[in-house]
This record gives sequence, structure tokens and C-alpha cells, in this order.
Amino acid sequence: MIEFLKIENLALLERAEIDFRAGFTAVTGETGAGKSVLLGALSMLAGAKVGREAVGPHADCCRAEAVLRFGDSSKIDALLESAGLPPCEDGALLISRSVGVSKPSRAFVNSSPAPLSFLARLGGYWIDFHGPGEPQKLFSRRSQLEMLDTFAGDSGEIAEYMRLYSERREALAQLEELSRTRSLGADEIEFLRSRIAAIDALDPTEEGIAQLEEKSKLAEAASDIAEKSAAAAGALGGEGGALESVAAAAKLADEVARLCPSSAPLAERVRAASVELSDISSEYEALARSSDMDEAEIEEVRARMTDWLGLCRKYGRGVPQVLAAREEMARKIETQSDVKATIAGLEKRAADLLAGLSPVAEKIFRLRSRAARKLAEAASKTLLGLGFKNARLDIGLARLPEPSPDCGSSCEFSFSANPGQPLLPLAKIASSGELARVMLALKTALAEADSTPILVFDEVDANVGGEVGAEVGKQLARLSKRHQVFCVTHLPQVAARADSHFLVEKSQTKTSTSVSISRIDSDVGLRVSELARMLGDRNSESAIAHAQKLLDKKF
Repeated sequence: MIEFLKIENLALLERAEIDFRAGFTAVTGETGAGKSVLLGALSMLAGAKVGREAVGPHADCCRAEAVLRFGDSSKIDALLESAGLPPCEDGALLISRSVGVSKPSRAFVNSSPAPLSFLARLGGYWIDFHGPGEPQKLFSRRSQLEMLDTFAGDSGEIAEYMRLYSERREALAQLEELSRTRSLGADEIEFLRSRIAAIDALDPTEEGIAQLEEKSKLAEAASDIAEKSAAAAGALGGEGGALESVAAAAKLADEVARLCPSSAPLAERVRAASVELSDISSEYEALARSSDMDEAEIEEVRARMTDWLGLCRKYGRGVPQVLAAREEMARKIETQSDVKATIAGLEKRAADLLAGLSPVAEKIFRLRSRAARKLAEAASKTLLGLGFKNARLDIGLARLPEPSPDCGSSCEFSFSANPGQPLLPLAKIASSGELARVMLALKTALAEADSTPILVFDEVDANVGGEVGAEVGKQLARLSKRHQVFCVTHLPQVAARADSHFLVEKSQTKTSTSVSISRIDSDVGLRVSELARMLGDRNSESAIAHAQKLLDKKF
């Protein structure tokens, strides 16, 4: 559940810090007061797209922060770990996001930076929005099937079907590729073999190529290095070289030290310089000898380097690219050498996978059939309390002739609102009020199977009223027994059922407009006044009495 929400500079709301409780939370206010700001903040945190126009006038960015608490955070922690983010501490998840006018959006999860795309992925685990356009999803057979599978609950068979289905598609794709592959002639095969042999002769490895490149550099400069190293050694240790001069200086230094003992350290330094110059001269001599490569060795290195550069030009600069090209050529030869056997093997594998799909599809069909009956019965029962006296909801299933991502069967939800009317697909229902109530009935039936902890309803009670509105409130209260439920509503019958009640108000002056959010459920007088306003007149004695009666029914 959401424990705490902080909003800064979002639209007309300058700042709000809100503590939430479990259960059913209603949000009310005059039309145009800015009730959507609260839902907008939740949408931000759930990874929805937010434009710069959402930034209010009080700063150059807007921000939303929330603390969520989970009784069992294992699924959330697994998702966080896969993204390299810190796990929840004591089941608490911290999410924050800012959207700037001149700066890019930033998001943090458990105080660590996170990509905005991850917020949307994470949002699917903790919140589900049901806005005015939500019933339109009922028109999609894919959405209908997802609802049915959620209600059925057991996804093991679906996962097994999709595994077999994916493997069969891969086998069929390989068959298709082979059917388009032109048979290679003997000369083409021999040509590929010669190219493979050229790569194998060089035996390229990362370490080996690095050594070859180093030797190549040395080979090109070998004579110059040898000549100049020998000259340096001669200048230091040869006849008339630096060593002779330093040796003479050392002899004189020793004589000075005998005459002046305090100069002994100087004499020692001269002798050390003589030893160091001797070592340097010896190392230059060794370098001259080692660099003096013979012509045969130089030519061998040059030839290997030329071969390597040729391979790079053909297949790409780098050992991985050359080896990948070798494997591809080897695969072509192997495939060509036994195309018929390869095709026969793939055809058998595709057939075996198809045979394996059938019993799994049959299991899924039986599971869906049982779930369809139970879901239709549960939703139809709920619809009776939502203003339909003889409403019927039916979920029809049909087997598909070919394997598909729908796991071998499809479904269609049909509805009849009145006696004597035939069942029609939901897409043919004209009334938005009917659609909204059908969606609410399905959501109520799905509540036990839906593991999303937070459900948000934005004016789900639109186009209904009176006793039907009261029943909508009851159903939302029922949902709140297993979920934390938020609802933006204009119906007092719904708001009175809430455990927590927030009022959104807009204030205007000649030069500015602002929005505030305040909790009113702890003040019976304020709450009765707001419910009376929703009934038509906050100053009317009958409206006030009716509002009090609605609250009394709740408790």
C-alpha cells in the first residue's frame, strides 16, 4: 500500500504531503478543482509519460515521491535485483521522479538512479489504473482473454504452451530459411574451405594477434633500433666514450678524498655513476643484439601481418569478427553437406512440437472453460446490484485451428442488459454507463485473483447515480478488503463508503490560482458538508440530513 505521498509544483498544486491508510480512499471536489492532480502524481511514479506542461508555476520542475509498504516484497525485490537496484528494507519501496522544463526527467528507486522505462515496468507490479477510457479495453478480445486467464489463476500450462510454441516457430523459421537457401556448387564449397583454411593457418587469438602486431612494429624498425642502440652503447663504453672519462674522474675523486676526507661522499657518487653507465651500456648492447632480426624472420612476420590485415578487410577488424565469419562459413558447408537430413530433422522436430502443443492447449481450454463459467456467474451476480434486473454476461470460448500466442483458444465476452435482448459482443454496447458497470463487475470478480495491491478508479461511477451509485460504493468498499483502493468520484453515495476522504479545492485571486488537498474524514462536520455539497447544497438542511444518513449507513 501507499503510506506516504509528496507532491511539489504539479500543475496548480504547489506542495502537499499526504499520509494514506489501507482500505478505500475517496477524492472529491468541485468540477475543475484539480482532483486529477493526485492521480497525476501516482501516474508519474508509475512511469507514465509526463510532459513539461505538467510543471506548475512555482518552480522549474515538478516532483512526486512515495513510500510504499509490502507485506511480502519478494517479487519487487527480484525485479529490483534484475535491474541492479537496492532491495526494499522492511518491505518499504521508495520511488521519486521529477520532470523539468529545461532539464530531463529523473527517477530514483530506493534512493538509486533508475531509468524511466523501469518505473513503468515496476508500476505494473504495484498499481492498476481504471480511468474513464478503461471500459474500452473490454472491446479487445486480447484484453478479455487476459482477464479470463487472470481469473483462472494457473499460468503453468500457459508458460509450457508458449515454450513449445516458440520452439516450433524457431524450427519453422529455420525450415523457411533452408528452403530459400541456394544449393552451393562444388567450386563454391571448395572456395569456402580455402577461406576457412586461411583463417586456421593464422590461428587468430586475442593474445596471439597482439603479439604479432608487436613483432610487426619491431620488425619494421629492427635495423634502426639495432644501429642506434649499438651507437649508444659505443658512446658510453667504447674507446674514448663516457665511461673512460668517468673512470678518470673517479680516480681523481679518490685522490681528493684522501686529501680531504669530507669529499668522500662525492667520490662515492662518481663511482656509482660509473657503475650505472656501465650497466646502461651493457643493456644497449643487448638491445642491439636482440633487435637485429635476420631478413627471413622479418619477412615471416610481415607475411603473417599481411595475411591478418587481409582477413580484417574481408570479415571485420578484430578476432571475434574473423572467427564469427569462419563459423558462418563452416555452418554453410555443414548445412550443404546434408541439407536433406537437416530439413528432415527440422520437420520432425516441428511435428513433435505440434503434437506436444495439442494436449497442453486442451488443458488450457478446459481451465478457461471452468474459469469462464465462474467469472460470468460472479460478474452477473454483481451486475444485479448495479441497476440491472436481468443482466447476463456470457464468456464464449472457441478452439483455434492453428497454434497461436492465444494458446489454442480465443474468447469473447457478450452481454445482455435487459430481458428479451440477445447477447451481444461488448463492442456493440452503446451505453458508456453500462460499460463502466460491466467493467466494475468484472474487476470485483477478479479482485481475489488480481495480486496488484493498489487499484485507482477515476470516475468509474460516471453516468450512474442513485441506488446504483450506492452499489458502486459497496463494490469499491468490497475491493478495498483485499486492495488499497483510490477513487475520484462525484457521487456522495460512493464517497460516504470510503475509509479515508480527501477534498481537493481550488483557490483563485485576480493574479493567481492554486489547488490544495486536505483530509476531511477525521472531521465529521467537514465531511458532512462536502457530502451535502455533492448532494446539491451544502446549506440545505435536507441535504445535510441525507449526508449524515449516508455516513451512518457506512458505519
